[in-house]
This record gives sequence, C-alpha cells and structure tokens, in this order.
Amino acid sequence: MSDERRPANPWPPVETQRPEIHPKAPGPGTDLEMHYTECFGCGDVDNGLHIHSTVGESGVVHSRFPVTRAHQGAPGLAHGGLLACAFDEALGSTVGNLLRRPAVTGKLETDFLRPVPVGTTLFIAARVDGVAGRKIYASADGHLNSADGPVAVRARGLFIQVGLEHFTTHGDADALAKFTQAPRLRHDDWDINP
Repeated sequence: MSDERRPANPWPPVETQRPEIHPKAPGPGTDLEMHYTECFGCGDVDNGLHIHSTVGESGVVHSRFPVTRAHQGAPGLAHGGLLACAFDEALGSTVGNLLRRPAVTGKLETDFLRPVPVGTTLFIAARVDGVAGRKIYASADGHLNSADGPVAVRARGLFIQVGLEHFTTHGDADALAKFTQAPRLRHDDWDINP
C-alpha cells in the first residue's frame, strides 16, 4: 500500500488479554541465542537467514536480517517468501522468548510496502499484541538499514500454543535428540504443558 497504513481490519481480530511477560524471560538488552543450530532463520545453516535478535524495552524484540545474494528473488532484490520467513522467525522468537511457551505459526500475513535490496539489512521490531486462550497474536515492522529507516515490510501472525507432544509426534527423532542435548536448553524455563 502506498500510504504505508495497515488495512482497516482490527488487530488482534478477537478480544484478547494483555500478554504477560514470563518472569524468566530475558530482560532488555539481552542478545538472544539461536534456539536450534539447524534453524533456517537463526541457526548456522549455509545460506540461511542468520537473524540476530535482542530484547528491547516494553516487550519489543529487535531482529536484524542481513539480505545477501543468496536471498534474492528478482535480480538484486530480496525474495518475498524469504522476507515472510524472516518475519516468521522474528515473530516466533518474540513469542517464545517473552512468553516462554512453545507455539507454532497458525497464520502469517505480510504487507510488502517497498523493495528490500540485496546488501541492505532489515531491522524488524516485533511485539506480542494479545493472547486469547492458546492463540497468541503478534505483529512487526521491518525498517530498511536502521531501526528508524523507512518501513519496507509489515507482518502480523497468529501463533498457537502447543505441548511438547506436538514436536515429539511430528518432528524427526534424530533432530529432536540433538535439540534436547543442547547445553543451553533449559526445560524448566518453559511452560511446556500449561
């Protein structure tokens, strides 16, 4: 949209409760570690997104996505699907780290407002907007080249809180074993089965 405003649809689209930041959530200024080394969004995957995130003030998580040639769609421009992937990672990281509840993406909506060239960095500011039962609503703005640069992409996502069985039932057993053996993973810091 040329005027950079969201559609008139209310967000969140249902009545929600204010999100409660978990008492063990990382505090402002904390650089977030990758949650899994093989994650395409934040992990060490070749040609992955290599997103780095830091907890900010007032429940905002700031993520940085450096756009490389491996991320292009049209010549010299970021692929729209990879931009959506970057927002999925930033929003999911915000939900997981601030609420300390495992959740999966139920819906992701992106608004592409301007091109994102190769060689730029997208600065994504994400927040949790509300909670309704197992549904968690989050949104983010992506600014070009600085936290106060022009907004290039906006996104809104619905995340669904799940129990550990979601991952043990649907995930790869070898990948799950590698994930649970990671030294920094602390199960007692998460509300796995509320």
